[in-house]
Amino acid sequence: MQRVSMILIWMLCAIFPLMAQTRVLTGAEQTEKWLPLLRNKRVAVLANHTSMVGDEHLVDMLVRERVDLAGIISPEHGFRGTADAGEKVANSVDERTGIPVWSLYGAHPRRLSPEQLQQFDVIVVDMQDVGLRFYTYYITMLDAMAMCADCNYPIIVLDRPNPNGMYVDGPILDMRYKSGVGALPIPVVHGLTMGEIARMAVGEGWSKPVELTVIPCANYTHSMRYTLPVAPSPNLRTQHAVCLYPSTCLFEGTICALGRGTDWPFEMYGHPDMQGCAFVFTPRSVAGAKNPPLLNRECRGVDLRGLPDEEIIAAGFNLEYVIDAYRRLGVGEKFFTPFFEKLVGVGYVREMICAGASAAEIRARWQDDLQRYMKLRQKYLLYGE
Repeated sequence: MQRVSMILIWMLCAIFPLMAQTRVLTGAEQTEKWLPLLRNKRVAVLANHTSMVGDEHLVDMLVRERVDLAGIISPEHGFRGTADAGEKVANSVDERTGIPVWSLYGAHPRRLSPEQLQQFDVIVVDMQDVGLRFYTYYITMLDAMAMCADCNYPIIVLDRPNPNGMYVDGPILDMRYKSGVGALPIPVVHGLTMGEIARMAVGEGWSKPVELTVIPCANYTHSMRYTLPVAPSPNLRTQHAVCLYPSTCLFEGTICALGRGTDWPFEMYGHPDMQGCAFVFTPRSVAGAKNPPLLNRECRGVDLRGLPDEEIIAAGFNLEYVIDAYRRLGVGEKFFTPFFEKLVGVGYVREMICAGASAAEIRARWQDDLQRYMKLRQKYLLYGE
């Protein structure tokens, strides 16, 4: 018995250090690699509520480390991550530290003023992205890169894993549809981290030349199933929603509701006039969704909450949900809004749906472009597949 106990103790002693070594470390957690780069620098951080270093927020950690923190640059949803999608966010002051917060999501153009730009020497980027072309955090990073290029400032990206990084799918953005929800000629599900996107933008000349440093994650590969420790935005509340989001977000460009104003946004879809559906939900005005589509109207639709995540991942960028709703409603072109093309990135998807094409037939249309992108992507990967 004593021998068995000793063997168990030995096994535990061997396993626990191995587990510690293989835990994914974000770029922000590897402070020894980037804090020295900030000494004697005036620093601005592009950050939000996801910018956690262990149990401590990046901003609080920098203040504790006596870094000269001049300002906080905030993306969509604001520094605290509470604003609605697309809501303009004003400049403010962080109550905890007294540091000014400069919003890029209410500015036109999305750029700091000359006076703000003179207050720092380097930008540090640390935000949790979800790996989709229409998720706006990477676009705000590109704005920060442009400002650094113009001012000859360096930019440091503290990388984080991509929770949808295990596959690549969807049409490549036709730059005629470039917008605030699509800035680069990449597919909907691009399979890159923020650091890899930054490297690609510079390498392909999509960004002005800039002194870019990326602090990679440790112990991460794109094949991993990475569970987000913090909800990245007000309506992506669950890992299940993050998995569905590539496909269900397209409903933002239709007359349907997708669960905003319920406890399960992006995990359902419906409309008051949808036929043949037993599932019912009613969007309400709630925090993070003050005026959701079809507010206070009973919607009949489809509940995706029970769909296994692995099944969602295997299906990839899936047009079947949108096609299903389109056919059930039977209103033709009126089903779509102009925002649909900005999300899907091309004109032919709407055209093919209206012509009666299946999801598989539409998917075949983007395969050649996707293969060319996959070869390009290889040049900029920091992590194994």
